[in-house]
Amino acid sequence: MRLDKIIARGRIVDLKSLDLEGALQELLDVCVGKFPDLKPEALLKGLLARESTMTTYLGHGVALPHVRIKMSRRYILAIGRSRVGIRHDGAMPEDRVHLIVMLIAGEKARDYLQLLASLARQVKDRELVDTLVNAPDLDSLYERLVGGFSGFRAVEAQQNRVNRLMFREAERVAQGADCSAIVVFGDTFIGGIQPGSLRTKLKTILVTRAAIEISDDNKQFTETIQVRSFSNQRLAQLRSAMLVALTRGVVTFSDRICCVGGITASNQFDTLVVVDIEREFQTLLTGSTADLLPEDVKPEVLERIIAVATELGVEGREGRPVGCLFVVGDNEKVSALSKPLVLNPFFGYKEEERNILNPFMDETVKEFSSIDGAFIIRGDGVVESAGSLIQATDSTHELPSGLGSRHAAAAAVSVAANCISIVVSSSTGQVTLFRRGVMLPLTEKRR
Repeated sequence: MRLDKIIARGRIVDLKSLDLEGALQELLDVCVGKFPDLKPEALLKGLLARESTMTTYLGHGVALPHVRIKMSRRYILAIGRSRVGIRHDGAMPEDRVHLIVMLIAGEKARDYLQLLASLARQVKDRELVDTLVNAPDLDSLYERLVGGFSGFRAVEAQQNRVNRLMFREAERVAQGADCSAIVVFGDTFIGGIQPGSLRTKLKTILVTRAAIEISDDNKQFTETIQVRSFSNQRLAQLRSAMLVALTRGVVTFSDRICCVGGITASNQFDTLVVVDIEREFQTLLTGSTADLLPEDVKPEVLERIIAVATELGVEGREGRPVGCLFVVGDNEKVSALSKPLVLNPFFGYKEEERNILNPFMDETVKEFSSIDGAFIIRGDGVVESAGSLIQATDSTHELPSGLGSRHAAAAAVSVAANCISIVVSSSTGQVTLFRRGVMLPLTEKRR
């Protein structure tokens, strides 16, 4: 869903309250004015109840309170700005909330968690938040908000002679090599690539670390794949991006693609690579996308786990590398092959609250990553447990020297059950995927 389509100028206000409850009441008042069938007392109670179980503070002075109710509409979005700042229990004592994005969702909205995640990714952008908070008036704030959510804040790629030549040659190479698509690595340019700056009749795929919601009217790329870059090296996101593209069905094993990119933030294309997908993944794949992705695992769930694992591999926790293991899919079999090492920290929470697609789960998962054992995750994204000991053996696959018990468990469980396991190495930060006992490094070792 395009985020700019659910933003209404009439539901953007400057807040007068200094506490969260008062601010939520102000936002509910502007919603009830447009939708009188809403019950503000019940909504306020639901919003505050969620805050008591899991904070909706995202950092950078932004809170994203949300609630689901029975209503005919899919979504109602209200946004409040406070220049002075609002007290929020989820923030540090010295922090104040300056932007509240309140989402009310209908119970039948199927893409609720995906929309919540998209909103969270957008308002985690400090530059966008500062732009909104410092807008001279609400009309300007609305324009900047719509522009930000529509993807028009990207800085136009410098169209110098070399960049024009590189992209033109990428077209010629793609056509000559019978490639099915051109893959553009957008992080080469500071702020990304503005729609319309690159033109071609061929299928194009944008790979970027940024969250982008591009207007359909100005969508120059056939697909956009968001993958975190783990280094500033050229095409560092290539393997993870192709895995995501395969699971989404954007490309197939028989495809050949032409990639164009450069050093991150250099504003200069300098690399052309032709990738034969079947050769790239031949050790892992047996001929069909369905074989790569277990039938009960949603592509967006695997994408999210890869994103969290990559962030842990890059950032660690408190400056130190953290090793962890995620097992996703075939929950019944995996549960039979595991046992708890500690009390399950996810026990008793609603499935929606412990779904990996929920953006407020990111920090929770990262915090529990220091617990010995594995995260057991259902194919629909619900985290069943953390700190689980995997009891599976695999005598048919040999792992490279230097890999420990975490990698051995990941390989073994991927053979014993129809699942995918993803490991973050505690020593190198390398992220590795296992399917049917075969390993596929998704990132390089950190030096």
